[in-house]
Amino acid sequence: MDGTIAANEARQEADWKVGVDIGGTFIDFCALEVNSGRLASLKVLTTPEDPGAELMTGLALLAEREGFDPVRMTRFVHGTTVGINTIIQRKGAPLALLTNAGFEDVIELARLRMPDMYSLFCSRPDPLISRDMVFGIPARMRADGRESRAPDMAAVESAVAAAKLNGAQGIIISFLHAWRNAAQEAAVKAVITRLAPDLFVFTSAEVWPVIREYERSSTAILNGYVHPRVSGYLTALEERLRSRGVPTRPMLTKSNGGLMNAAEGKRACVNMLLSGTASGVIGASWLARQAGEDKVLTLDIGGTSADFALIIGGKAQFGTGELIGEFPLYIPSVSVSSIGIGGGSIAGVDAQGVLRVGPESAGSTPGPACYGRGGERATVTDAMVVCGWLGHSEMAYGQLRIDTRLAYRTVGDLAARLGRPVEQTAQAILDIAVSEMFVEVEKLASRAGVDLREFTLMPFGGGGPMLGAFLARELGMKRVMAPRRPGVVSALGGLVADLRGDFIRTVFSPLSDASLPAIREAFDALAGEGRHWLAAQGYNAAAELNLFCDMRYVGQSYEIEVVLSPQWLADGDMAAIVQAFHLTHQQLYDFHDPDGDVELVNIRLSAIGAGPKLSLPQADEVDAPANPARRLAVYTGLGVETVDLHDRQTLVPGSTFHGPAVVVQEDTTFAIPAGAQARVDRHLNLLLTFPE
Repeated sequence: MDGTIAANEARQEADWKVGVDIGGTFIDFCALEVNSGRLASLKVLTTPEDPGAELMTGLALLAEREGFDPVRMTRFVHGTTVGINTIIQRKGAPLALLTNAGFEDVIELARLRMPDMYSLFCSRPDPLISRDMVFGIPARMRADGRESRAPDMAAVESAVAAAKLNGAQGIIISFLHAWRNAAQEAAVKAVITRLAPDLFVFTSAEVWPVIREYERSSTAILNGYVHPRVSGYLTALEERLRSRGVPTRPMLTKSNGGLMNAAEGKRACVNMLLSGTASGVIGASWLARQAGEDKVLTLDIGGTSADFALIIGGKAQFGTGELIGEFPLYIPSVSVSSIGIGGGSIAGVDAQGVLRVGPESAGSTPGPACYGRGGERATVTDAMVVCGWLGHSEMAYGQLRIDTRLAYRTVGDLAARLGRPVEQTAQAILDIAVSEMFVEVEKLASRAGVDLREFTLMPFGGGGPMLGAFLARELGMKRVMAPRRPGVVSALGGLVADLRGDFIRTVFSPLSDASLPAIREAFDALAGEGRHWLAAQGYNAAAELNLFCDMRYVGQSYEIEVVLSPQWLADGDMAAIVQAFHLTHQQLYDFHDPDGDVELVNIRLSAIGAGPKLSLPQADEVDAPANPARRLAVYTGLGVETVDLHDRQTLVPGSTFHGPAVVVQEDTTFAIPAGAQARVDRHLNLLLTFPE
């Protein structure tokens, strides 16, 4: 008996929870040993030619270095870029669209907005479904949900035959007013399934039943476009995990910052298009709460892009209309702004002799020139090496060694074309990268109506700490907080994420006492859907149900999201609901009309199942100046200066030093400009402050 207890205790001590995030250059691992609370992390170069192979490499390295046993894995959470890369590269499935006759141009007309209203040469992206693969079906559902003309099934049969002849692998069905009554879409799907069982079929109402046909159609098309590749990838992932003896089924990070199981991911692919970026913000939100930071601007720089998000009150902000490549996504997602500036962003000289940086990236293959993997064009990372901030230790947990000579050669080629010294050219590359990010962050702050001087910048990703402090200084921000493991924050986000499902009903009704029964009915239906969804994910504890409504003044053509209390519906307190709308409108636009009539367009619900409770180890801070490992020469833009180099592993709570300085660690390098005061807090976060 005692031996059995001891064996069980040993097994429990070896149990692991693992979060994995695949980026453009690296796949990140964050593994938690459950009983001890020990956190292990790792980076492995991606293999674009064989997505998923790097996962097995990483698990093997974790086993070798950390004593990790895949058989003891109790939780596996995975974020992937397969879906979004499929859209960006336009390598998705050939699709056909069935819509109402007379509305065949719905996806080409879109919203008649240009991506850049000030550019005379701007053009909208080609739709994911070409016009010859859009088929109009005589059918009509009225706005009130009554059918005025049943679908012409002969036309459906003809459309399916033409779609198959033209190579379609799947069909999307999007009819008018399916948000109100989806019966016509369901009937047509049943016919297609019988006629062509080899085609996959998605209806707009089952993907996201929201009012406005373009938004509903576009979301369903994105789901179908990535479906074969995502489904195939997830099937292969499950097989690979089984081959390693992993007993748990994989969970996937979603665009809304929550999780779902792989079985749902194969159907609801659209929900995981922004999984990586959302997971990073969720990990940063958890770190911010641990550190007591209330207002945070996150900066996630990888190999190809820089992503920004706001955390307010320790919580990520959400929105709709986030861009997936060139296309908007209309399901709720963590609100992230992105720009094509990353560590691998390529610098070049345009036809006018002007230095440009990005959005083209060297990616992981060949990568920046300094990686020694065949890259021959200067990148932001190469510029960091030439200036002396980077290249003083192994990178990415020993995966890479910096070749300074190659960095100098590629940046030197640009310098020769510009007629400038090589160090000045490298500094110019960094200045341009920071200025490009500055513009994007200012846009984000303006849209949100926040003062960034009240916020703390949290840089993460492999490149965030390299440029984050310089960006904070330009923005006038006074604080920077770099987590202990900035390079794997997105993987950490998967470990701490909750289950989250989002559900919607379009009500489209004036906000009055007469509309209360319909609103209550919609809420009850959504609550039932949410609880059923959580149960299907294997979650049977108490659910957290969050209620939101999309509302507007009568006559407005856009809505704003308003957070509501379910108790207001239970009590019939319409005055509280109306007042919540007025307050939100005032906060966003500095204006509200207390006498204006209000419309409720959509009612939305988030069903949340709490994830595992994790906490960072803490230690008392002891004031002590940090001892640098050595001194090195860095070009700071004003000239070459001798600065301190610190090893992150030697910094303890209470350690202090000042910039300019360089901090090296396993997953990134932290560049600290002049004037910054640095201190390590009790969670081993590195805090920078800039004096007034």
